[in-house]
Amino acid sequence: MSGQRKDDHVRLAMEQHRARSGINQFDEVSFVHHALAGIDRPDVSLATAFAGIHWPVPLYINAMTGGSVKTGEINRNLATAAREAGVPIASGSMNAYLKDPSCADTFRVLRTHNPRGFVMANINATTTVDGAQRAIDLLQADALQIHINTAQETPMPEGDRSFASWGPQIHKIAAAVDIPVIVKEVGNGLSRQSVHTLAALGVTAADVSGRGGTDFARIENGRREHADYAFLTGWGQSTAACLLDAQDATIPLLASGGVRTPLDVARALALGAVAVGSSGGFLRTLTDGGVGALVTQLTTWLDQLAALQTMLGAPTPADLTRCDLLIHGQLREFCTDRGIDTRRLAQRTPTPSAGTSTGAGTASGAGAGGALNEMTGSTR
Repeated sequence: MSGQRKDDHVRLAMEQHRARSGINQFDEVSFVHHALAGIDRPDVSLATAFAGIHWPVPLYINAMTGGSVKTGEINRNLATAAREAGVPIASGSMNAYLKDPSCADTFRVLRTHNPRGFVMANINATTTVDGAQRAIDLLQADALQIHINTAQETPMPEGDRSFASWGPQIHKIAAAVDIPVIVKEVGNGLSRQSVHTLAALGVTAADVSGRGGTDFARIENGRREHADYAFLTGWGQSTAACLLDAQDATIPLLASGGVRTPLDVARALALGAVAVGSSGGFLRTLTDGGVGALVTQLTTWLDQLAALQTMLGAPTPADLTRCDLLIHGQLREFCTDRGIDTRRLAQRTPTPSAGTSTGAGTASGAGAGGALNEMTGSTR
């Protein structure tokens, strides 16, 4: 049953991504172009660091699958691509392994085929502390993801219906394990209130994982006999909205959900994310073109992200938070309703005084101060 469900998830997710229009709220975020902002490519680094974690790049392959023969093959190929491209990777939910240890190898391949990479185990919020440690041990994991997914569980025919224990259990796990704990949504987003609650629970970081990527409420509704939860399709906030909503977060934010291009990666970083993940798009590339195609996509994205940083005058991913941003459309309406001052995002770069030579790299804000974290008081 669990293995069939995992295969169904992959099939339905691919159907979604093949039918997607490609438009989401990242398109309502644009950089102000400063024509003399550029810096030299050799001065650009892609390295990012947060909460004691150091990654050579701010891009990661986010949680997908595992638990069946087919999904084990997918995980093996994802791990190979992560190794070749040098990006971190997260497992799919390991609940199947915790219930049935015979499927351990479908997850273990993430480590055996990527022995020196940064690997994140993934569990749900009802997992016991012992179960969390078993998942960590199986992958020799460098970090633990705990996914929260009420909008997926609700239409899931065999889903959870008791959510009150999730917060206390997250707190227990975060206090017990000795590696970083990252709590992530599965595509419906984290509000600022949710992020503050997670900080109080003692987690290391939060992946906002907003609307715009794989819609798991829609997937689970597709598994129902009468598909009677169609009204939950599109539930939640977009990734861009979540990052704007949680500018005052006291824990680092990662971003995933609807990330389609290196420009979306740069947008998310400029909105305050410390790293950006993708799942469905990478899975489609792997499915259509194999491991080589995914490695090419990952390395191309990293090269193009460095090119964007060069043009924008951002020596590091964190420096993108000093670039001027314009917020448009429904995303701007969201900000108005949530009390977010978008004008400050558009005016992060100081205007040079008359007769002052600023030099390349200052026009975009990368060398001119006024970072998002300084603006909002965030400690990220």
